Amino acid sequence: MSTEGGTKAVIAALLSNIGIAISKFVAFFLTGSSSMLSEAIHSVADSGNQLLLLLGGHRSKRAADSEHQFGFGRVRFVYGFVVSIVLFTVGGLFAVYEGIHKIQHPDELTDPAIAIGVLLIAMALEGLSFRTAMREANKSKGRRSLARFVKDARQPELPVVLLEDFGALIGLTFALIGVGASVVTGNGVWDGIGSTMIGLLLLVIAAFLATEMSSMLVGESAISEDQERIRKALEGTPDVDRVIHLKTFHMGPDDLLVAAKIAVDRTDSAALIARAIDAAERRVRDEVPTATYIYLEPDLDRLLPTPEPPTQPNEDVPND
Repeated sequence: MSTEGGTKAVIAALLSNIGIAISKFVAFFLTGSSSMLSEAIHSVADSGNQLLLLLGGHRSKRAADSEHQFGFGRVRFVYGFVVSIVLFTVGGLFAVYEGIHKIQHPDELTDPAIAIGVLLIAMALEGLSFRTAMREANKSKGRRSLARFVKDARQPELPVVLLEDFGALIGLTFALIGVGASVVTGNGVWDGIGSTMIGLLLLVIAAFLATEMSSMLVGESAISEDQERIRKALEGTPDVDRVIHLKTFHMGPDDLLVAAKIAVDRTDSAALIARAIDAAERRVRDEVPTATYIYLEPDLDRLLPTPEPPTQPNEDVPND
């Protein structure tokens, strides 16, 4: 997945959420709907999250220095984790609190048609944002399912936007049901139930994002497909007999560290081994462009039998 694709999806989601948040707050002040207030806070949290993702992307582009010799790419993981915390606290916990409060102290909605109209408009705008994110995801997910793509992703921006937009669409549906049921029954408790459901949904999404972002922070290897491509590139290099072992580590979303021990023939010269290593590095970068740092250690192939030294002919020993 390209960084540009993730940034495009983030900007589209940001513009959409700013407009949606303003319209939801206006609708809340006119109707007093708890579900509408929860959705407005949700949109504010999403807008803040997108700003954090953009800030993280900007800060990650700083040049490497003596203290951070592999650069600042992992800053994007940090900001992705912060986003999950913001979504959990500002979005989920507030919506649950507001919903429980409304269930305990239900109020009759005023001008519910305004709330319903705003929710329908918000669903259309969120749908456009979600379509942009899906279009960018389809460029790189290949045959993987969407769930597997989100799980495998090493770039935090696009999975976050996908889950936020998906959660927003489901949350808007809950809000629409809550407001509609309150209008039909005349009971404001349904509005509180809708807000509570929105909050619980956000808590689940935030917990999933926190788990994924913390895994990225700890450090993840390349996805299995990229590992296989790297192994084939190394073993397809002339004068490399096989890969003895291979380790990969994401120094950032777009910076992969590759460390491998490769088997070479015991009769190869140092110059031949050096040329083989250079060729192997080029092949790996052709197959996996994110392989920024490559360290290859040549070694003798322990699986091959060691040739026995030539035997000396037996000399006849004279008899006493």
